[in-house]
Formats: sequence, C-alpha cells, structure tokens
Amino acid sequence: MRMQLAYGRDGLWVDLPDDVLVTIIEPQFVPGLPDERAALVSALRSPEGGLPLRDLTRPNDTVAVVFSDLTRPVPNDRVLPPLLEELALAGIPDSQIVLVNALGTHRPQTEAELAEMLGSEIVARYRIVQHDAWDKENLVEAGKNYAGRTVWINRAYMEASVRILTGFIEPHFFAGFSGGPKAVLPGISDIEAIMDNHSGAMLANSQATWAVTEGNPVWEEMLAVAGHTAPTFLLNVTLNRERQITGVFAGRLAAAHRAGAAFVRETAMQPVSEPFDIVITSNS
Repeated sequence: MRMQLAYGRDGLWVDLPDDVLVTIIEPQFVPGLPDERAALVSALRSPEGGLPLRDLTRPNDTVAVVFSDLTRPVPNDRVLPPLLEELALAGIPDSQIVLVNALGTHRPQTEAELAEMLGSEIVARYRIVQHDAWDKENLVEAGKNYAGRTVWINRAYMEASVRILTGFIEPHFFAGFSGGPKAVLPGISDIEAIMDNHSGAMLANSQATWAVTEGNPVWEEMLAVAGHTAPTFLLNVTLNRERQITGVFAGRLAAAHRAGAAFVRETAMQPVSEPFDIVITSNS
C-alpha cells in the first residue's frame, strides 16, 4: 500500500507492507467556501462577541497586524487584503499600518518569501517587521508568565493603538488548538517566555494535548499572555488540505477562537476505538 502524508509543499509518499492491517484516518473533507472574500468581509463586519472592525478604529489610529510565518499554511495573500481594505475604509492610511511576521523562534523570511506569502503589492505598500525573539531593544514588557518571569512582546505591535491577530485554527498536539493567542505567544514573544511555555514541565501535563484548552497550562498561559497585550481583534480561518478556506472566525479573541475551535473539533478530528501499535503521521 502506498499513501501520501501532508509534508512540505509536495507531500511525502510512504510505502506500507501489504500483509499488515493498515487503518487510514483522515479529517472530514470540508469544501472551501464558495466566496472566500465575501466570507472574510462578512466576518470582519459581523464578528463574534464584539464590534465590527471598522467601528473599533479611527483615522488617527496606528495599526499592527500580526500574520503567520512561512512555516504555517495560512493563505495570507487571501486573508490580509480584505482586512487591509476594511482599515482603508475606516480612513487609516497605509503609512499608519505595520505588518508583524509572527516568527516565534523561526528564521526571518527573505524578500522573495514575503512576496510569495503576502503578495508583491502588500510587500510594496506596507511596512513589515519580522519579529526577533532575542532582540530586547525591539521588545516591550507585558506582564508576567506562569513562571513569574516578565514577558516581552514585539515593540511594533505593543506601540500600535489597534492590535489585530490573524492565523488559522487546527488541532495542536500540546496547545490544544492553533490560532488565537498563539499569534502572541509564541508568535511575537521573547525567547525566555517561549521556552517557558514550551518547557518539558508544561508539555508533560496530561491536559497539554490535542483539542484540550480548559486545564491545559500551555494554552491557558498563551491566552493569559495574549490578554496582557490587549488585542483589539482576531481574524482566524480554518482550511482544508487544499488550503481552501472553510470557515472564518473574527471578533474578540476568546469568543472568535472558541467558535473556530468548535468547528474544527467537529470536522478535523476522528474518534478511534483503541490505541494503535504504530502510528505514522506528520506535523502538518
């Protein structure tokens, strides 16, 4: 038997012996939305648990938009344009908007990679800051973490009067779900805060697992730290294996993410009757 795992850009083919029992477990396939752009605009204007984005902004605001880096499959080039257009309709000029690449501990992207991720027009029009978790000069104090240490957050984000988080939601093997507050921790936090949050002690907790948020110390610290930064708005999407947008969840951080996580729990997870002897999977 031959099957393909989601891995990198082209997938990874795995050859399995024909004389053993093989069970293939896949998420339910959810078709992409018929009009992604319309769905994004609708979510921005009719959000979960809060005011429309345009009502939260004024022409004199400075805006930071946090976006996912190259290691995540977020279609930033399709998600960001409707968001940026809403800001323009609110009277905010491009010069007052900064896009922050939520790198966590990852390497910065090249100019070519940014153009591929965001689209060349966005790269040309907006200031882009690539987060550096080690650069204390460009970080600002933002409360304390569960270890009692001061957390430092990206300066460009913290100095903006409007702070917008973007990303996508899927089950996460120790944070419960991706998306939501992960844009802040680890996305734009300092290296010590990231290492504390991803420490062996935190990950060893039995609640630090797939689809668990309540009682999960990793998730709860992420949410607490993100809360310390007072995010204005969240825009998260869900995706199918073809990177089509299947759902849009926007509004207040906790409410919007909770709605997206409920959708993912129903569509991306499959029950099994008992543990398997061998599991072959990927982190994709």
